[in-house]
Amino acid sequence: MTRVLVVDDEPQILRALRINLAARHYEVAVAADGGAALRQAAEWHPDLVVLDLGLPDIDGVDVIHGLRGWTTVPIVVLSGRAGNQDKVEALDAGADDYVTKPFNIDELLARIRAVTRRTVAHESELAQIPVGEHVVDLIGKTISGGVRLTPTEWHLLEILLRNPGKLISQRQLLTEVWGAKYLKETHYLRQYMAQLRKKLEPDPSRPVHLLTEPGMGYRFQP
Repeated sequence: MTRVLVVDDEPQILRALRINLAARHYEVAVAADGGAALRQAAEWHPDLVVLDLGLPDIDGVDVIHGLRGWTTVPIVVLSGRAGNQDKVEALDAGADDYVTKPFNIDELLARIRAVTRRTVAHESELAQIPVGEHVVDLIGKTISGGVRLTPTEWHLLEILLRNPGKLISQRQLLTEVWGAKYLKETHYLRQYMAQLRKKLEPDPSRPVHLLTEPGMGYRFQP
C-alpha cells in the first residue's frame, strides 16, 4: 500500500485528503507543521509527500530542502501561493509538482498517481516510449519513422521522457543541458521545444505530450 504524508496547517484539508486518499487505498499520515513533517518523514518513510508551503513554523520550501537532504521521495506541493516565483522556488528546491489552492480533488489525485507511478524505468521501458505516432528508444537513440534529433534535442527530450508526468523547471533544464551560466537563456528552451514538437507531435501548434507550464517549466505527458 502506498504511503502518503499530508502536511497542512488547515484541519479541514487534512481531514478531506485523509478521507479521499484512504478511500482509494492509500495509507495516510498527517502533519500540521514543518517540524512534525520532517520527523514523520524520517520515522515513517512515506512513498509520497503532499506539502503546503504556508506552514506555521518552517516555510514549506525549507521543508523541501530538509527532505531532499536525505530522500528522493516525490513531493507534490499543494499551496495557496499562486505566483510563478513561489512555484519556481518550490520546483528548484526539489518538488515534483505543484497544485494551487483552491484545488480540484480529482486533479490532485491524478498528479499523485503520476508521481507515484514514476519509478526508475527499466531499460526495456526506456527503449519503447510512445510519443504521439512515434516510438522513442532512449537506449539506442533512435525514433521510429526515421526522425532524427540533434544531440541537444536528444538531451532535452531524454530528461523529459525519463520523468513522465513531472514538471521540470526551466532552471533544471537549462543547467543540465547547457550549464549553469545559461540560466537566463529561456529562449533556448522555447526554440528547442518548438523543434521537438515539430518532429514528434501530431499537431505541433496543439501539443499533447511535450507541454509548457508558462513561467515554470515543461512536462512530458505520456
